[in-house]
Amino acid sequence: MDLKKTIPLEKGDYYINEEGYRVFTEQYHLKRGYCCKSGCKHCPYGYDKKTDRFKK
Repeated sequence: MDLKKTIPLEKGDYYINEEGYRVFTEQYHLKRGYCCKSGCKHCPYGYDKKTDRFKK
């Protein structure tokens, strides 16, 4: 079983967009330490969901 640890949220980890959704920032993604391959708006790992590849 692959259990992911819970990361406590801090100021600057996310913002609420116009539609009311929580959007995680690059700061949060780097703190998490891996790419989830969900195509996150602020992904610092360069993942492209359309091609299922990482940009170099």
